[in-house]
Amino acid sequence: MVVWRWTGYNAVIYLAGLQSIPQTLYEAAKIDGASGIQSFFRITIPMLRPVILFTVITSTIGGMQLFTEPQILMGNDGGAGAAGMTIVLYLYRESFINNYFGYGAAVGWGMFLIIALFSIVNWKLVQGKSS
Repeated sequence: MVVWRWTGYNAVIYLAGLQSIPQTLYEAAKIDGASGIQSFFRITIPMLRPVILFTVITSTIGGMQLFTEPQILMGNDGGAGAAGMTIVLYLYRESFINNYFGYGAAVGWGMFLIIALFSIVNWKLVQGKSS
């Protein structure tokens, strides 16, 4: 169920990114003798790198914010053996059910730091390959 959460949004973003790639690049590659696969890996993917960065970061942030689906399907405890426990559901349980507001705030800050660290690493990886 959650797999499909960002599919439509990302499809529209990728479509916009694909439409922004100039056709002249593909025409020049075809004249130079590049195959379709070579054009894909040497033109399409590099030109979509900012779009890929954006969708990976937004999907990761959205994935770490999963709350409604696990709570509805598994309850506040995350199901049997806490198998469906997500970070946000854990934050909610500790803050508002167990009344450990300080601990819940610390979990929220930890989640922020993890997302920020992942975003910075992803940004550096993409910037390093494009220069």
